[in-house]
Parts: sequence; C-alpha cells; structure tokens
Amino acid sequence: MSDRKKNTSHKKVKKNQESEIDYDEKLDSESGSEELKENPVDEEKKEASIESLQEQLEKLQEQSKENLDKAIRAQAEMENLRKRTTRDVENAHKYALEKFTTELLPVMDSLELGLSASTNVENVDDLRKGMELTLEMFGTVMEKFGITTIAPEGEKFNPELHEAVSMQEAEDVDSGIIVTVIQKGYILNERLIRPAMVVVAK
Repeated sequence: MSDRKKNTSHKKVKKNQESEIDYDEKLDSESGSEELKENPVDEEKKEASIESLQEQLEKLQEQSKENLDKAIRAQAEMENLRKRTTRDVENAHKYALEKFTTELLPVMDSLELGLSASTNVENVDDLRKGMELTLEMFGTVMEKFGITTIAPEGEKFNPELHEAVSMQEAEDVDSGIIVTVIQKGYILNERLIRPAMVVVAK
C-alpha cells in the first residue's frame, strides 16, 4: 500500500475517533445539563424537608416544655397536699379529746356545785340524789362517745371481758357465774379498754 493511501486511511480513522469523542462529550454535556436542571427541584425538596423537620422539632420542644411545667405543678400540688395532710393528722391527734372534754365540762360543773352545796345540806338524801344525777350525766356523755359499761353480775364468766379477782362458794349459784362486780369494765367502740374485775362462783 502506498504512503498516500496510508495517510488517507489514518486521517479517516482519526476523524472518526474525534467524531466519537465529540459525540460522547455532547452526551455528557447534555446529561450534565439535565442534572443541572434537576438539581434546583431537589434542593427545594431538601429545604422543604428541613423546614418541616424544624417545625416538628419546635413543636416537640414546646410540648416538652408544657409537660415539664405540668410535672412541676403536679409535684408542687402533691407536696402541698402532703403538708396539709400531715398538719391535719397532727391537729387530729392534738385535739382528739376536745369534743369529749367539752361534753365532760357540765359534769365537772355539776360535781363542783354539789361539793359547794354539800356543806350546807342537812338532808343526806338530797346530796345522794345530786350525785346520782351527776353520775347519770357522766354515763350519758360516755355513751355518746361509744363507751359502754361492763357490769356482768349474774352472767357467766367470760375471760375476754372479765378478770377474776377471786372465787367463792355461793349457794344457789352455778359454778362460773359472776357473783360480785368489784370494778366495772368498759368498751370503746367494740374494743375492750378495761375488763370488769369480778368474783366468780366455784
């Protein structure tokens, strides 16, 4: 093959290669242009997403602040309730006998009047009658506060309510029956506060 033909062939190959390169560059350029065209949209989406996340974060922060305020207020209310309850309990213990004492005052007044009048009383029966009335007043006050008397003479001995001081022979009385009450017992709202001291028949 002659040198002229070789040169001509070489030029054609080179031209074809350059054309291919130009075509590839054109494709890359067009592709890049398309990417550039798409980028603004993507940026807008990203900005919108960031704004949305910021709004959500602000809402969550606000809600967290509100919840914290509620928790602090609830804790303060609980502390106030605890203090108030403690104070009420202390006052209840401190003044538990206030009403009972108020009810007993007339009984004390009656006893004092009786003692004052006893110095000038000629009839003992009148003095006795006054004492009986005072004792009746006292019993009424006790019943009002749930205190009942245990006076079990003639009843069967009950170790849960009675305390035997002694035992004695007694005619016409069955064994285990209480023949004498030395000291009355008392129950407060169904709770024994003092057993009756008794003498029981053998």
